Amino acid sequence: MESVTIVLVLLLAVVVSGALSRMVPVSVPTPIVQIALGGAIGLAAEWRVELDPELFFFLFLPPLLFLDGWRIPKDELFKDISTVVDLALGLVVLTVIGMGLFIHWMIPAMPLAVAFALAAVVSPTDPIAVSAIAARVPIPKRMMHILEGESLLNDASGLVCLRFAVAAALTGSFSASSAALSFLWVAFGGLAIGVAVTMAVTWTKYRVSKRFGEETGSQILVSLLIPFASYLLAEHFHCSGILAAVAAGVTMSFAEISRQALPATRMRRNSVWDTIQFTANGIIFVLLGEQLPAILRGASATVQQSGHQHAWWLAAYVLAITLGLAALRFAWVWLSLRLTLLRRRRRGDTTRSPEWRLVAAMSFAGVRGAITLAGVLTLPLVAADGTPFPARDLAIFLAAGVIVTSLIIASIGLPLLLRGLKMPGDDLAHAEEDGARVAAAEAAIREIERVQHELAAGRSDADLYAAAGARVMDLYRGRIEARSQSGEAAEATRRQDRIERDLRLAGLKAERAAIFRSARDRSIGSATANKLVRELDLLEARYRD
Repeated sequence: MESVTIVLVLLLAVVVSGALSRMVPVSVPTPIVQIALGGAIGLAAEWRVELDPELFFFLFLPPLLFLDGWRIPKDELFKDISTVVDLALGLVVLTVIGMGLFIHWMIPAMPLAVAFALAAVVSPTDPIAVSAIAARVPIPKRMMHILEGESLLNDASGLVCLRFAVAAALTGSFSASSAALSFLWVAFGGLAIGVAVTMAVTWTKYRVSKRFGEETGSQILVSLLIPFASYLLAEHFHCSGILAAVAAGVTMSFAEISRQALPATRMRRNSVWDTIQFTANGIIFVLLGEQLPAILRGASATVQQSGHQHAWWLAAYVLAITLGLAALRFAWVWLSLRLTLLRRRRRGDTTRSPEWRLVAAMSFAGVRGAITLAGVLTLPLVAADGTPFPARDLAIFLAAGVIVTSLIIASIGLPLLLRGLKMPGDDLAHAEEDGARVAAAEAAIREIERVQHELAAGRSDADLYAAAGARVMDLYRGRIEARSQSGEAAEATRRQDRIERDLRLAGLKAERAAIFRSARDRSIGSATANKLVRELDLLEARYRD
C-alpha cells in the first residue's frame, strides 16, 4: 500500500508542477519546479523512495528514447547529418575524456572510472527542456531539428560510454582493444535488434488489422510494448538496450509511413504518448528532488575525503563542471560550423558565415535533463566486492547540480539570444511546406472531381453534386493560389494566415462556450454536446499545430 501511495504522491507532484510553472510571473522551467517539489516532499515525508538502478533504468529510458527516435523529423535530420554527428559523437567523446580527466583532477576522492561515468552522463542534452525554456520565444525549426538529432544520438552514445565506465569502476581494469570490439557488438547488435523487433511487430499488426479490422486500444498498447521488448531482447543478448530502443523508434516512423494506421488510432496514440512523456520526465525530476537531502549528506562526506570541510565546495564543483561543459560545447560548435562552411565552399556553395548569436544559442541550448538524471541514478549501489560504490552520492549530486545550473543559465540566456534569430535555410523549409500543400490540394481536387461525377451519374439532382463539389474545390484552389506565391507576397500570405488562425481560434472558443452553455441549460443532450466539442477540439488542434 505504501508503494501505491508513493506513486500517487509523485504523480500529484507532476500535476502540481505544471500548474505552478504557469503561475510563476517569471519564466521558470518546469523541471526546476519539479525538483523543488521533490525536495519539499523529501524533507516533509517520513518515507523514502528506494531506487533500484536497473528497474529505474528499464522503466524510464526505453519509452523516452523510443519516442525521441519515433518523432524526430528524419529528412531534416539527414539534411544536417554532418553537424548532428559532430555534436552527438565527436563532442560526446571529447566531453567524456576531457571532463572525466578534469573532474578527477578537481576531485581526487572520485576514482577516475567514476569521473568518466559522471562525464558520460552529463554529455547528453535534452531538447524537451530547451523547448520548455523557449516556449515564449520560438526556436527556429532548423535549430530545433539539429538539437533533437543531437540529443537522440548523444543519448545513446553517452549512455554506452557510461556502461563501459561503470564496468571499469566495478572490475578495476579497462582494455581499449576489448572495449572497441565489445562496443561494435553492443552497438550494432542493439541497432539490429531494435529494427528487427519493430519491423516484425508492425508487419504482424498490419496483417492482422487488414484481415480482421483495427482496434485502437490494442494498437496503442502494442506501441507501448515495443520499446520494452526491444530493450529486453537486446539486453538478453548482451547488446545495448538503449540503442535498441532508439533504433526501434526510428524504425517505427518508417513503418508507420508504409503501414498506415487509422486516423483515430494516430490521434489517440499521440495523446497517450504525450502523457507518458510528460509523466516520465516529471517523475524523474521529482524523484531527483526527493533524493537530494540524503544525497547531499553523502556528498558532503565525500567532499571531506578530498581535504575540504565546507559544503560550498559542492557548489564550486557544480559551477566548474557547468562552465567546462559550456566552454567545450562553444568551442566544438564554433569549430563544427566552420568545418561545415569550409566543406560547402569547396563544393562551390555560397554560404555566409553564421552570426555569433547562432553559435552562442547552440551552446546555451546544451541543457542537461531527464536522460542525464536517469543515467546517473543507475550507478550501482555496491561495487563487485560488496562495498558501497565509490563517490556515488557525489556523482548524483553533481549531475543534479549541472542539470539545475544549465536550466537556469539557459532560461536567462536563450530567450535573449533567440529573439529574432533566423537559421540559414528557414526559407527553404517554408518553400518545401508550400509545395507539399499545393501538391496535396491538387490531388484533392482531382479526386473530388472524380467522386462528384461518379456519385452524380444518372441522378436527377446532379446539379446539387456539382454545386457541392465546386464549393469544396474552391477552397482547395484558394489554398493553391495562396501557396504558389513567392517573395514579399508569400510573406504577406503567411502573416494573413496567422491572423486568420487567431480569428478562427477566437471563433472556436466562442462556439465551444455556447455549446457548454446549452448543455448546462439542458437545451441539448450530453451526447450531442460531446460530439460537437470533439469536432471543435480537432479543429483547434489543427490550427494550433
